[in-house]
Amino acid sequence: MTYLLLALAIVTEVTATLLLKASDGWEKWYFGYGAIAFYMVSGILFATVLKHMGVGVAYAIWSGMGIALITAASVILWKQTFDFYVAMGIILIVSGTLLITSKSAVVFQ
Repeated sequence: MTYLLLALAIVTEVTATLLLKASDGWEKWYFGYGAIAFYMVSGILFATVLKHMGVGVAYAIWSGMGIALITAASVILWKQTFDFYVAMGIILIVSGTLLITSKSAVVFQ
């Protein structure tokens, strides 16, 4: 259940960030307010996760997966560059996140 809540926190945070980008510096205010709503939901979910999981491990997963998903979505939605270095960076982030998650003794409190 903790990992499901963490996955939902990641998805809502990524959605919020994409909405913030879509707001075009708040010129499209409705996207900005949507971003705030999704950030609130993400924060609530993440706080719930932290009751059951170590903060270092939870944050590594949350931020690492968030970066990978935002990068992938940016390539699809805004045609941002995806080159060798971006691919290697994502591979390293995902590898580090998997290593921390699978080998850390402080995953659950």
